[in-house]
Amino acid sequence: MQPRNMSMSGVVDLAAVKAAGEAKVKAEQARAEAARQGGGGAVPPSALVIDVDEAGFERDVLQRSAEVPVVIDFWAEWCEPCKQLGPLLERLAQEYNGRFLLAKVDVDANQMLMQQFGIQGIPAVFAVVAGQALPLFQGAAPEAQIRQTLDQLIQVGEERFGLTGIAVDTAAAGPEGAEEGPAEVPAGPYDALLEAAVRALDANDFAGAVQAYKNVLSDDPANTEAKLGLAQAELLSRVRDMDPQQVRDDAAEKPGDVAAQIAAADLDLVGGHVEDAFGRLVETVRRNFGDDRDAARLRLLELFEVIGPEDPRVVAARTALARVLF
Repeated sequence: MQPRNMSMSGVVDLAAVKAAGEAKVKAEQARAEAARQGGGGAVPPSALVIDVDEAGFERDVLQRSAEVPVVIDFWAEWCEPCKQLGPLLERLAQEYNGRFLLAKVDVDANQMLMQQFGIQGIPAVFAVVAGQALPLFQGAAPEAQIRQTLDQLIQVGEERFGLTGIAVDTAAAGPEGAEEGPAEVPAGPYDALLEAAVRALDANDFAGAVQAYKNVLSDDPANTEAKLGLAQAELLSRVRDMDPQQVRDDAAEKPGDVAAQIAAADLDLVGGHVEDAFGRLVETVRRNFGDDRDAARLRLLELFEVIGPEDPRVVAARTALARVLF
């Protein structure tokens, strides 16, 4: 089954759910109570992935979604794509270390939940945030896209509902705790590869720079310098052969052409017009649906990497993006 687009539009309110504002207040109250009692709310890593059935859905998903985004994996034993997606989601749940909770629902044993969520095929992945159900994607999907979707989900949970996740007691993993998540790869040294990438950029060898940065990230996916460099190299590669005047004319004459707006946003960013680039893509996301919306959203996330997540312009644009998506 091919993955549908990863857009998180189309929020559906569940009948039994609290209002978003009330959920935020409850989350704040729960954190305050945990702090008053000495912060005893930490859970072991094994509790980040849970099996959920119809009887426990309100307790394990709806109520927990007032304190942490809950990602729901609808699966079945006979589903081959589920056997690939399920372990990936479990690994990410461990890696994100309490930023979201993974709830696994066996559709064969929980037909009512499958019907309630309107699921037509599996694997299907939803999220519940402060009591609101959000369709994420259906079918297998690349890990990079899943990570982007999770990052966006967590961002919205924090900014709109004050959901800061749950504390994880890593000591509770015990001697076998290394099996809870992916093995850590020693970082670096990558100075030679990073220097090679910079030299390639200076020589306008963007393909060489991209490959050098990817070589670093293949061993150290969290390497900040390589992530930033890769995003910049890919951006420069895209705009290298553009005719700036033609791109801007196309964008002005065809406001509904998503590809034209994406190309213009790339030029905006290279020219230093960061807010213009972000604003153009946020507006393109707002106007479109389906694959077009997702294309604009993914390019915007790529441009965020060029500027850096701590930049206030990125923070503001993330908030604007969340507003048009939700």
